[in-house]
Amino acid sequence: MSDVNARIEQFRRATQQNPTDPLAFFSLGRALLDGGMHADAVLALQRSLAMDAKLSRAYQLLARAQLSLDRKSEALDTLRQGTLIAHQRGDLMPKNEMIAMLIELGEPAPEFGTPQTAVVGEGQVFDLRTQRPGTRLPRQPFKNALGKIIFENVSAESWKEAIAHGTKVINELRLPLNDPSAQKVWDQHIVEFLNLREKVDEAGIKI
Repeated sequence: MSDVNARIEQFRRATQQNPTDPLAFFSLGRALLDGGMHADAVLALQRSLAMDAKLSRAYQLLARAQLSLDRKSEALDTLRQGTLIAHQRGDLMPKNEMIAMLIELGEPAPEFGTPQTAVVGEGQVFDLRTQRPGTRLPRQPFKNALGKIIFENVSAESWKEAIAHGTKVINELRLPLNDPSAQKVWDQHIVEFLNLREKVDEAGIKI
């Protein structure tokens, strides 16, 4: 629990330092949910979605928090909206998990059209952020497991945007990157920006 409490305080400070950052509120909501603080998690996740309605994973976590508070009707609305957003963005894992939640709650699975298959050419990679092929990076950006995931799932175009986003995070949150906890915050923002949360979780990387 001490680790969860530390994360809650870390992200609470982040939201106070930058109250217009949806990813900070998303991260706070996830930590609050892990800590069993469901009502506070609902508020944080709703704030996150109010600023960025495309965070498909936030809908899933919000529905979980609402269900924990016996707010089934609200959770169903959240899941219906979330599955549509996840489908539009190509976020397969949260989409499937939210569909499974709907079915478990007695709702029919939503129907979507068959997605087109993207053709990835030589020197390209299928970009999980844009959901289309892009230029492959020349090398891993980091010599670790996260760097490998980025190399295999992020285009050079998206990585350039991620670096700009990361610079904004550093400046707005005043992160001293020689501090390991600040580096972790930066990593979390980059992972969410690039839509790599599922890949990171699958690899067992703690971010």
